[in-house]
Amino acid sequence: MHIREYTDDDIEAVFRLRKLAFNASERPERLVKPGTRGLVAEIDGRVAGVLGIGEYAQFYGGAAVPMGGIGGVAVDGAYRGRGVANALLDAALAAMRDHGQSLSVLYATVPPLYRGRGWERAGLFEWVELPMDRLLTAPRPTELIPSRPAEEIDLPALHECYLEVARTVDGMADRRPPRIDVAKVLELDLVSVLPGPNGLRGYLTANREPGGGDMGRLKVFDLVGVDVEAQLNLLASLKSWAGTLDAIDLRITDPATLNLLGATPMRYSVWTSTWMLRVVDLPAAVAARGWPRLANAAVDLEIVDEHAPWHAGLQRIVVEDGVVRVESGGTGAVRLHARALGPWFSGAQNTHALRRAGLLEGDPADAVVLDQLAGASGVPRLADFF
Repeated sequence: MHIREYTDDDIEAVFRLRKLAFNASERPERLVKPGTRGLVAEIDGRVAGVLGIGEYAQFYGGAAVPMGGIGGVAVDGAYRGRGVANALLDAALAAMRDHGQSLSVLYATVPPLYRGRGWERAGLFEWVELPMDRLLTAPRPTELIPSRPAEEIDLPALHECYLEVARTVDGMADRRPPRIDVAKVLELDLVSVLPGPNGLRGYLTANREPGGGDMGRLKVFDLVGVDVEAQLNLLASLKSWAGTLDAIDLRITDPATLNLLGATPMRYSVWTSTWMLRVVDLPAAVAARGWPRLANAAVDLEIVDEHAPWHAGLQRIVVEDGVVRVESGGTGAVRLHARALGPWFSGAQNTHALRRAGLLEGDPADAVVLDQLAGASGVPRLADFF
């Protein structure tokens, strides 16, 4: 088996595999695009499998940590059972480390495959249905902020508005170019902005869609406000659709919108996808992440990770003068398996849960620094699917 980076010459073979695996109907014009690369596995000169890697970064502790987003993994049916997907994932780990991507995220349709290579569930991608009668009970704003349609000149401010909120929600992508083209947002049916004295106070993006009833629905991709009045004004703009919509589908960008301002009932409809996180390079990931300021401390680890040998073995997480780093050595008092690193890093699971899952071993007193560092501030989230 030979694994290499794909080129545009592979487009027909890759499209064939993805059409078979995902029922893809639209052949892309290009395979190699800015912000995206990928690998193919060849057997006897034929493309037997493919894997794509997107260039992203996720916010943790307010800092953007470079992340490789894995997607479009497909294996020719004639070559299944021969380790093609596992070989692609192993090669992708090394490739992501070489490109400075210390984390990796994917949306798994076959979790056991990815767990076998160190990925584990670590956060949510979520849509919520808001019936109009419930939306109408949301609080009214006390300050009316006039909205207007977005223009191309607003794009930098719109992205900054998103970042102001996203950097406070662990797991959110920073939507960096070239992988994400912010200008694409103007292709949506509705893009409105709330101007402020220094940029934008908020914005809303949506498409009008049929289905779900006689009047159809509004699919809201982003409802982002930097303060309570901005959020309430955006919710009020959705109320104005009363009588013309059955419901609104809201993608959760800021969990405060729904949890603290919305009038959702005890039971409501939600569509959730879980994403899996893998720490590709522990020292680099720890150095890039934002951490709470703690007193000087240290925890000795033994990292069990046969697929990322560059960080396996004895490692020590050191907190010193407000800086957190990983250095080689220590006693290995706490044993962490590769699958434990992702949910610990994101704050999705504490050391007690990891121990019950068989992913952490050692005295709980020695692991306390790990829980203090992660300092989970809510469910890790992504508002982008790939």
